[in-house]
Amino acid sequence: MAVHELFETVPDTDELDAYSRTVIDVAERLMPSVASLRVGSQNGRPGGGGSGVAITEDGFILTSAHVVARSRQGAALFTDGGEHEFEVRGSDPLSDLAVIRVRDGGGLHTAILGDAGRLRVGQLVIAVGSPMGYAGTVTAGVVSALGRSLPTSDGSTQRIVDNVIQTDAALNPGNSGGALADSRARLVGINTAVAGFGLGLAVPIDATTRLIIGALIADGKVRRGYLGIAGGTRPLAGSAATRLGRREAIGVLEILADSPAAKAGLRNGDLIVEVDGAPVAKAGDLQRLMVGAPAGRKMDVKVLRGGRQASFEIVLGQLP
Repeated sequence: MAVHELFETVPDTDELDAYSRTVIDVAERLMPSVASLRVGSQNGRPGGGGSGVAITEDGFILTSAHVVARSRQGAALFTDGGEHEFEVRGSDPLSDLAVIRVRDGGGLHTAILGDAGRLRVGQLVIAVGSPMGYAGTVTAGVVSALGRSLPTSDGSTQRIVDNVIQTDAALNPGNSGGALADSRARLVGINTAVAGFGLGLAVPIDATTRLIIGALIADGKVRRGYLGIAGGTRPLAGSAATRLGRREAIGVLEILADSPAAKAGLRNGDLIVEVDGAPVAKAGDLQRLMVGAPAGRKMDVKVLRGGRQASFEIVLGQLP
């Protein structure tokens, strides 16, 4: 028997399964919009790197705040070989989002912004970025959970990034600032961190973060009130759900020390059901109320604690 007869020949039909076709299509459409960022050094400290996503043709690129935290400038390298010097337009550590702008005016291939508010747990998502400096890297997975909170620190001040997307798409150092897209290549998140083995997180692109992005482009900063709460959606017990006419509230998972929420008396385990008369059920509801709210403003927060309802007046702080 000839050697070649020992091996089965599989006809080359160029046929791909539906999953592969979807991932390939998203990668081909999104990859020209995703840059590898080389961040310059500042004040004697070494620079770093990450990823970014072009969102306007005239040169604005969206990335993670922590990617550009140590510098005001750098270079964006695209997979077509294009290299553009950039300056940081604005950064918002609370959402871990930043906007940079290339100096040469752009002509960039832009990503289409989607709506993470329509994501469902189990939905296919594709990540594109530059892990370990390898530009144009594609991974895929599913939405593992929604409405997570991520405690972060800039070395001196602890912060909480609210309403993040949890995914099992493989993310590694350098993916931060890169794209998380749905099956139609719409940008639904900006990858922000690797929380543990098989656990990736992304800041959602939704109504709240669109406001933040717009403020960063227009003013270079975001004005918002500060509570100091990390929370996520929690189900209400039967009697509470019946009394309030809904099934969910915001469960307080963590309260930062010396924060407005801590000073007002909120505790871990409280269920926030209402803020200034408006029902809340998701971390995004709370975050949206904070955008544009000035420091010093008083908010009436109603919670369920031990099955009983309590009200607290919280004086909003201002992030440093």
